[in-house]
Amino acid sequence: MKRGALTVILCLIVALVKGQSIEEIQNSKEYIWGTGNATTVKKADQEALAALISQISTNVSSKFEQLTESGQQGEDITLNESFKSVINTYSRATLNNTRRIIIQNEPEASVMRYIKVAEIEKIFEGRKLKILDFATEAEKAEKRAQVSDALRYYYWSLILLQSFPDGNYLTHKDENGNEQVLSTWIHKQMNDIFANLAVSMVSTNLDGDLKTINIKVLYKGQPARNYDYTYFDGRDWSNIFSAKDGRGIIELPAIASAKNMQLKTEYMFEGEANIDNELAEVMENIDAIPMRNCNLKLEGEEPKPGEEPAEEVLTAQGDSAQTTENGMHFLVGEQASPYLETVKKLEQAIRSRNFTGLEALCTESGLKMFNDLVKYGQAKIIRDPEYQFLECNGDITCRSIPMSFKFRTNSRTFVEDLVFILNKEGKLDAVSFGLNKPAVDDILNNTAWNDTVRNVLINFLESYKTAYALKRYDYINSIFSEDALIITGSVVKQRVNIEGQNIVPSKQAVRYTRQTKSEYMKRLQHIFRSSEFINLRFADNQVRKSGVGGEIYGIQIKQDYFSSSYGDTGYLFLMVDLNNPKEPIIHVRTWQPEKDPNFGVIDLSHF
Repeated sequence: MKRGALTVILCLIVALVKGQSIEEIQNSKEYIWGTGNATTVKKADQEALAALISQISTNVSSKFEQLTESGQQGEDITLNESFKSVINTYSRATLNNTRRIIIQNEPEASVMRYIKVAEIEKIFEGRKLKILDFATEAEKAEKRAQVSDALRYYYWSLILLQSFPDGNYLTHKDENGNEQVLSTWIHKQMNDIFANLAVSMVSTNLDGDLKTINIKVLYKGQPARNYDYTYFDGRDWSNIFSAKDGRGIIELPAIASAKNMQLKTEYMFEGEANIDNELAEVMENIDAIPMRNCNLKLEGEEPKPGEEPAEEVLTAQGDSAQTTENGMHFLVGEQASPYLETVKKLEQAIRSRNFTGLEALCTESGLKMFNDLVKYGQAKIIRDPEYQFLECNGDITCRSIPMSFKFRTNSRTFVEDLVFILNKEGKLDAVSFGLNKPAVDDILNNTAWNDTVRNVLINFLESYKTAYALKRYDYINSIFSEDALIITGSVVKQRVNIEGQNIVPSKQAVRYTRQTKSEYMKRLQHIFRSSEFINLRFADNQVRKSGVGGEIYGIQIKQDYFSSSYGDTGYLFLMVDLNNPKEPIIHVRTWQPEKDPNFGVIDLSHF
């Protein structure tokens, strides 16, 4: 009896405490709250969260000014309506900042969600960081003539700005140190990019009833390192095409004409917004912002098939890579002849789709990679290549064959440069997708590193990128050390053993998810099986040498990952051991979806 009475008393005390707590919250001006009722706790919680979001919307609506084209008059931006849909885009962040009380359990569940008024600002802080980060990345991309990256990040920053309190007044410090009001500055930056683009026809190829027109894309008179566009063929707008290093294509029926064709510069990148859940939700709930200056005309007269007009080689500032006399140099004339013969035969095999007799031109691994690659995405050569042969320690790198790729489940056609690696006997030993030219030159021009390291770094980055596209599971498995640190989201505190040395991260930060190599490879195997295609795009890559461990290098990459079933964008860091140049080993792989507000992006300084 005593035990039963004690239980009843305790239950009454708990009920009183809970009731008092709920009443205090509901009557206090320090909190915002919402309740939900349903047959399950989960459903009731969702309703409570929706009610809370509605209250937050009312609380902060006076601070919101949606920036839409319809509300724009010159440089003046006027107030727009509807805040609730905007606030709903914060539901994911709100879940991390609210508290929950289950007032009553199932089957008549009742739940209350609440948050301190003082905590509301924290909900918006993460979005502010993302807005500013996109603007910064856009500015850096524009300086490198990466047109698509610049427009994409500018537009994504602008669309997120519409979901931010007092977005009209948020400022960004540009690279000159000047404070810029983002709402007007981004429009100006994007319109400046449109105004400095020029697209012209170079040559025409006929393949049955299909005509491919090769185009030259210049930005401020230099090759646009990437550029996405659609064109009007007289009936409809095309799928999206992606140009690389100043070169792209237009595909038309053989009888059609491209004269005075209208092109539309892609800047919204709605199809890629799913790489960021928060961004995708905002783009779904906020009206698109039309940029009327995105259209331009295709310049020049359409060349006749087979005509290849003499023109200057497309180069940009910083494109002249240096070599040394030690072990790395370009082959010309008779030195290049035996390798050119092999490459020409491989080129003809791709064009004719006749692959008989290739065994005599390739090593076993080279043949497999060649076969896998020419089957990847309806591959075809888009123009006559201009081959360059770089020799280093007996290996010959041939750059490059420009090719286009497209997939059944993706409405995008993109251009990649094919790179061949040949052995001393002139046989194809490996195939990869090339980095863009500035990325290659950045490594080649760093003469403080020896020739072998510079060559291996380029080949490693290109092989890494290609391995995911061709789903080379065995290769990826071979380049990760057995005790590799594989982290998603943050700096780690574990020791890394390199060449017998225990290296300890020098900075402490929040740790997210760690995977073992076997866990990472198991997940990768599943991804390979479930994806029709995978494409990695390196928007930027920086390489730094470590001060310890010999030939240890940190590679920091701004990476976009696209597949038929998934996409993301973020910062990839690889710590690579090149002490044995023939067998590069990854000791650390980290990935962040965005810059951390405390330590930024993971790099060598954290280890």
